[in-house]
Amino acid sequence: MAKKKKWKNLDGIVFSTNQDFDYQYNEEQEDETLAANEQDLRVMLDKKQRGGKKVTLVTGFVGSEDDLKDLGKTLKSKCGVGGSAKNGEILIQGDFRDKVLELLKNAGYKAKKSGG
Repeated sequence: MAKKKKWKNLDGIVFSTNQDFDYQYNEEQEDETLAANEQDLRVMLDKKQRGGKKVTLVTGFVGSEDDLKDLGKTLKSKCGVGGSAKNGEILIQGDFRDKVLELLKNAGYKAKKSGG
């Protein structure tokens, strides 16, 4: 299985006639998570392309996917609803802007309401 992963990272190189050729793998660098007081988060209400359903969207997180998912899990459990966390955004089902903003500020994050 490890060999299959290597093949995916070769960027189109299949064969080289150079005997000294050693392919350098580009390992993805994971962002280092900023401290809570250095994060600049935006909390907004979104209902675009969601069938009219409202969601609370937290954007601007800088850090690893694991830390993002941990924060998302905490917010979802405190609000008692579902959601997701990926690509630097946390999505909470329903309109929980005020509660999420309060939770983030209590955790030490710099957070602001954004949008209408």
